[in-house]
Amino acid sequence: MATVAVLGPGSWGTALALLLARNGHTVRLWGHDPEEIAPLRRERENRRYLPGIPFPPALTAGIDLVEALAGADLALAVVPSHAYGMTLARLRPHFPVGAGFAWATKGLEPGGGRFLHEVTAEILGAAWPAAVISGPSFAGEVARGLPTAVTVASTDAAHARRVAILLHGSNLRAYTSSDVIGVELGGAVKNVLAIAAGIADGLGFGANARAALITRGLAEMARLGRAVGGQRETFMGLAGLGDLVLTCTDDQSRNRRFGLAIGRGETAEAACAAIGQVVEGAATAREALRLAHRHGVDMPITEQVNAVLYHGQDPRRAVELLLARDLKPEAV
Repeated sequence: MATVAVLGPGSWGTALALLLARNGHTVRLWGHDPEEIAPLRRERENRRYLPGIPFPPALTAGIDLVEALAGADLALAVVPSHAYGMTLARLRPHFPVGAGFAWATKGLEPGGGRFLHEVTAEILGAAWPAAVISGPSFAGEVARGLPTAVTVASTDAAHARRVAILLHGSNLRAYTSSDVIGVELGGAVKNVLAIAAGIADGLGFGANARAALITRGLAEMARLGRAVGGQRETFMGLAGLGDLVLTCTDDQSRNRRFGLAIGRGETAEAACAAIGQVVEGAATAREALRLAHRHGVDMPITEQVNAVLYHGQDPRRAVELLLARDLKPEAV
């Protein structure tokens, strides 16, 4: 059995910590905020995000990063994309020799638009093998032990397999991949498309519109993915189509709920406040569009989400503009 430091006590970080502890591993859940960690230690559950799901004995929580990392076989970062680089910078001086690294953050670097594997390489270098975990996986369902499948991607096949083995259990199946870029991009862009699907549903446009957005959204995800070096097959798998369908169709998705609120006339600020957690797709919309422009890729749905969020575009007008686009073959 292994020792795993999970960095980030939010809903997804806690869910993965629960999963790993149930799989028989020693798990240290780390957070930087004493006020956030204190109730986890006292109540032995995360009542804010996952109420009623007790911590197994093998799962502990704390604010001492050095203590969390000491002797760890794997450090797993599960923090919002805006905090990812800062977390790795804090981790770097204390990273155990011989340990591996993985992240389950879905997004692009805010402001710079870099993939998180690029941020990882810049801060950690090549001294530690790294992998990304992604796929259709709501935190609440993983925490409750409901069946789930994810993808673990790394350029180091042996490391991808090691991480997959740690995650794999009676209720979760982990597949491996070498397509780090494709897996990252799928996990980031699907959040933008979930906002679009939520807006359409909030406007009352129905199931036909939702299906069209998912299908055409997958097309633009794959176009951008291939342009930046991802593999087409990845976007047809768990980290692409699987996560896209999940996030666009179920109200457990905070990105979809955010879009629903906007479609019903709420401001982005009010929608975020009501959700109470980071809505990754809001920042990713801007960064994904910049990335698309750099590579000359057409992403009309992402463009309209960006216009609604940052340029005052009326949501109903955004849909009208999508429908008014020039006719073209579906395969394009």
